[in-house]
Amino acid sequence: MAPRDYGQYCGVTRAVELVGERWALLIVRDLLVGPRRYGELAAGLPRIPSNILAARLKELQAEGVLRRVPRSRVVVYELTPFGRELEPVVLALGAWGAKAMGVPREGQIITPDSMTVSLRTAFRPQVAAELPATAYAARVGPAELRIRVDGPALDVTREDGPVDLAFATGPGILRLLSGELAPGRAIATGVVEVLRGPRDLLDRFADTFHLAA
Repeated sequence: MAPRDYGQYCGVTRAVELVGERWALLIVRDLLVGPRRYGELAAGLPRIPSNILAARLKELQAEGVLRRVPRSRVVVYELTPFGRELEPVVLALGAWGAKAMGVPREGQIITPDSMTVSLRTAFRPQVAAELPATAYAARVGPAELRIRVDGPALDVTREDGPVDLAFATGPGILRLLSGELAPGRAIATGVVEVLRGPRDLLDRFADTFHLAA
């Protein structure tokens, strides 16, 4: 596929030429979480046609945004340092887009990588720095994550481990993160189900993660 050329000499134009094709920025989003095999990328973007995924990976590699790396007898895709510079851009887009999400449309899903990036977007390190270290197990739809907050440091993984609070929720977590729904009300209405641990730790979670309205 010939590269798109908008005919303008401008940084924004060049950025759109690099990552503005459909699915490209979502590939970058998932690779910001960590290196992924081709099959893992396809699983995380279930609606992407295989030929489009292959084309986007080839294009992003040619432009120096990502690279193929052999690892433990398999090949993974990872962002280059140039590609990782997109992280604040992706987080800012996520915060901006969250304001216009509304209710989920039929068939829309939450993936572990998309939820991980959403949590990075909502994380408030300056608030977390004043709170005790806390670990959460969050089941958000099919996405199961362990969220560890230690001062201003955030670590989100899919690994098991000890946690202080475990809870289950769905797309309604956006109402909690935006402040539309107070933690107590989220529990009372069933938007959040506390599985184990003190319920008041959900207040700490809501203080630590917040998407500005």
